Amino acid sequence: MKPSAIVIGAGIVGLATARALAVRGYKVTVIERNQRAVGASIRNFGMVWPIGQPGGEMYERAMLSKRIWKEIGNEAKIWYDEVGSLHVAYQPDEWMVLQELCEIYKERKYRLLNAAETKLQSPSVVTDGLKGSLFSADEMIVDPRVAIGSIADWLTDKFDVQFVFGKTVTEISYPSVSCNKEVWEADEMYICSGADFETLYPEIYSATPITKCKLQMMRAVAQPDFHRIGAAICGPLSLLHYNSFKAAASLEALVRRCKAEYAQYIEWGIHVMVSQNQTGELTIGDSHEYGLNPDPFDRQFINQLILDYLKTFVRFKNETITQTWNGVYAKLTNGESFFHHEPEQGVTIINGLGGAGMTLSFGLCEQLISKKLAAGSSR
Repeated sequence: MKPSAIVIGAGIVGLATARALAVRGYKVTVIERNQRAVGASIRNFGMVWPIGQPGGEMYERAMLSKRIWKEIGNEAKIWYDEVGSLHVAYQPDEWMVLQELCEIYKERKYRLLNAAETKLQSPSVVTDGLKGSLFSADEMIVDPRVAIGSIADWLTDKFDVQFVFGKTVTEISYPSVSCNKEVWEADEMYICSGADFETLYPEIYSATPITKCKLQMMRAVAQPDFHRIGAAICGPLSLLHYNSFKAAASLEALVRRCKAEYAQYIEWGIHVMVSQNQTGELTIGDSHEYGLNPDPFDRQFINQLILDYLKTFVRFKNETITQTWNGVYAKLTNGESFFHHEPEQGVTIINGLGGAGMTLSFGLCEQLISKKLAAGSSR
């Protein structure tokens, strides 16, 4: 008989867990409280973003995730675009950081581009005052609003994974989970509930250094004449955001200047980047507000700050904003990249990937499940 597993949550971490189990022969049931995934997993840029990860284990995990994304995309006919990423620089300290990163991560084969080369890579980049850019070929874009649902369909079709939508698991009493009067049983259970960490095992989360992050984002209209922007484009403030960039010694001086010149941006955790989906629409963001009870209301001045900064490094043929929204994800406050815990035998929590869920989930869950099964077989 097949081993069985229940996965709670149909966001990217839940899907990645379901996949890692299904490919190993498990009979998997995914239970999702909403009628479809509607949380942070569909409210992001769709960036699979290895450049943001430091060298070693984290970068390799991101690249493993990318390989799995491509495998699924090719088999399930899910759109993806390996456009890479472009970080632009207009000030000497920004350019210095990019040059240093190119040397530090030379095994990743980044390329330093001058202004003319940058314009060829992305015709949308503002070249007035442009020192140059750092191009990485590793990054790719998916459309999360389409991909998350399509991955669930693929798991159902290929591995007979059962998805139960619109049911909230309110109690776990291994080997059973309960949704009001309905009960499911399985050999193993995985809790991948993202920002909802109050419903199950709240006492564990209250003792864990974890919080919530709210971000604000926008979408611009599909560009006319099928215009493509090329690589995903990041403004200089993005250099302050990713852990991998902390390896540059020159970053400290850039941080000091930005804190003085962009105090409001720093206060609201704003760094600005843009990606493009298969229809030509642009996803623009974002901000970062932390706390266990994020304000549900968007702040228009934050969106305006994002748009104002965006125009300093890119311009588009049509800049009409058609949608604004916010997303909330769980993030550890101790610097760790994820939360993995077994509160009781047969039950595993996977959470706290922060803003790197699209980048790391497939690789992380592949590694965790592989390691767990290997440890079980060795006993």
